[in-house]
Amino acid sequence: MKKSNIFTFFLGLIFTLATSLIGNAQNNFAHINTQQLLGEMPEVIAVNKELENLEKQYSTELDSSVKEYQTKAQNYAADAENQSDLINQQRSRELESMQQNIAEFRQSASLELQKKQGELMNPLMDKARVAIEKVAEAQGFDYVLDSSPGGSLIVSKGKDLMADVKRELGF
Repeated sequence: MKKSNIFTFFLGLIFTLATSLIGNAQNNFAHINTQQLLGEMPEVIAVNKELENLEKQYSTELDSSVKEYQTKAQNYAADAENQSDLINQQRSRELESMQQNIAEFRQSASLELQKKQGELMNPLMDKARVAIEKVAEAQGFDYVLDSSPGGSLIVSKGKDLMADVKRELGF
């Protein structure tokens, strides 16, 4: 065979294989918006309320500490002229210590919220993943793509498993 015939043959073979692979692959894909699914799961809604309450507790405590610091700072500033240098230095160290405690509390509260969110949300995300896998397997899908906004791929065609996964989860 001539080089051009061999090239044409292989090009045709590659085109045929690619077309059949793409055709088969389209039948094995589905999509679901996992952010929407998680947002509608009753357990996730309850977890979000719990986390919101915890955040309010931390915020209230932090606001109280900040107000106490501000009150002391104002009182110390107003009374500084009437006090000795030793007392003013002691008050200054006390205010610095309060500032440091407030910053540490803010950081530890943030870390605690993140930790609590992970502890509460990870089992629910696993539950959703298992349900998605079960529905996908039952319906013969090899791949399920996450079509959540901001995801790397948004599928405009394909079967949306949202209703079936919700049914599997019982809502």
